[in-house]
This record gives sequence, structure tokens and C-alpha cells, in this order.
Amino acid sequence: MPKCPTCAKEVYFAEKVTSIGKEWHRGCLKCKKCGKTLASGSHAEKDGIPYCHKPCYAALFGPGGYGHGGTESHKY
Repeated sequence: MPKCPTCAKEVYFAEKVTSIGKEWHRGCLKCKKCGKTLASGSHAEKDGIPYCHKPCYAALFGPGGYGHGGTESHKY
């Protein structure tokens, strides 16, 4: 029986979500930064850690000034 990467408990078929090559409990697949629950395949990952696309992944790993317009070079 596979173990959930977040809580280390066994993942049963009825509650399984597969993402990033691992099997998670539906409630355990969350963004590392904001804690938002994610759906399988609709998120970004870095080093095997899931993040929501916007704003977390973009803010942490995107180009400076993402989403601010103009020539600003800061991150929020």
C-alpha cells in the first residue's frame, strides 16, 4: 500500500489522487506556500513539491515583477 508524501499514512484506492508520480490523499495535495487544495494535473511543481500556478509558483520562481506590469523588478 503506498504512503502519502504529506502525512505518511496509507493511501487507499477510494481516496487516491496521483500527481508528480506519487499517490496522495485528496486533502493532502496542497500548495506548499498558501495551503490551497490542488487538483491532480492542475498545478505546478518544483523539486517534487506542489504549488498553485498563480500566484505562488509565479511569485516564488517566475521572473521578477511578474503580474505587476511596467518595468518594475520586484516580487511580492
